[in-house]
Amino acid sequence: IFINNTMKFLCVAATALATAQAFTTSPAAFTTAPTAPALNNVFTDAGAAHRTRRATIVMDGKANAIRDRITTVSNTKKITSAMKLVAAAKVRRAQDSVLATRPFSETLQSVFGGLIQRLGGEAADLPLLTQREVNKVTLVVITGDRGLCGGYNSFMIKKAEARVNELKAQGIESDLILIGKKGATYFKRREYPIRKVYDCTQNPDSKQALAISEEIINSFLSGETDAVELLYTKFVSLIASAPSVRTLVPFSASEISQQGDEVFQLTSSGGDFDVERKELDVAEPQDFPNDMIFEQDPLQIVNSILPLYLNGQILRTLQESVASELAARMQSMQSASDNASALVKTLSQEYNRARQAAVTQEILEIVSGAAALE
Repeated sequence: IFINNTMKFLCVAATALATAQAFTTSPAAFTTAPTAPALNNVFTDAGAAHRTRRATIVMDGKANAIRDRITTVSNTKKITSAMKLVAAAKVRRAQDSVLATRPFSETLQSVFGGLIQRLGGEAADLPLLTQREVNKVTLVVITGDRGLCGGYNSFMIKKAEARVNELKAQGIESDLILIGKKGATYFKRREYPIRKVYDCTQNPDSKQALAISEEIINSFLSGETDAVELLYTKFVSLIASAPSVRTLVPFSASEISQQGDEVFQLTSSGGDFDVERKELDVAEPQDFPNDMIFEQDPLQIVNSILPLYLNGQILRTLQESVASELAARMQSMQSASDNASALVKTLSQEYNRARQAAVTQEILEIVSGAAALE
């Protein structure tokens, strides 16, 4: 009887030792119990295994995979949060660029309005102000160079395709001037008629706008196109933007002299970003007395102002499109960060359940082994 009781005790102790060692960390997905130690060292080895135990490893490796995925998602959340802050900084730079060009635009609009009032109907004879029968339209489409900005690029591409189909239904030909790699890649693959392709940088400047405006003016004055329309994304707020269409060439004298403006400013309150918009009144036309003598013909002055006005409008729409892209990227990265937080919470709950199930299973195995020996 004494020998049987001793054997039962040793078997139970060996089982407990193997289970304790299975709870120690190991790089392998499956934990293998080592060879049973000498009987005299059962209690010493069991105490050492208990003291060195650091983490619970599920026998099937499921908890390891979940834990690795939690780490990966957490790292992704850090990246998306950083990208949101970078986009916010670039939005501030874009708004500073818009404010910097505002004085020139106001002066140009004021001088143009005064000259139009002085000339009266004579200005209608200028080539860039002459309306003619439309047989072909050039569409200037502004998209982004990169993705990760929600539906910013896809909305503009769909808008351009819809406009091309609308003109085609009216029997009007069209071609494209593409600004941005995303739009260029899309329309090149579908063999749309493309006149010119430009990159859309994150910091557009007057040199880039000048190259685009020269291409537009040369195409219109040479008779290759009868009208030029601009498709861009109008900046509304950090969570909303609107694809818009406007006619660039031929110009409308009344629109140039009477069109107002608005500026936006990115602000932060309580850790959240917001946009403040401010409507600006139309610049007052500059007063030119009737007895004022111009060194050059006023018609030539107006004809020289129009390319400058076009250059300013293109630069402004490029800056507004970049601001819309960055705002869309901010919103997209915020959504990605929120989704990552929710996924980490769900995975943590799943990991805890798996670990608790493994511990319960180990306890049941110990109890079952002990009961089988009785």
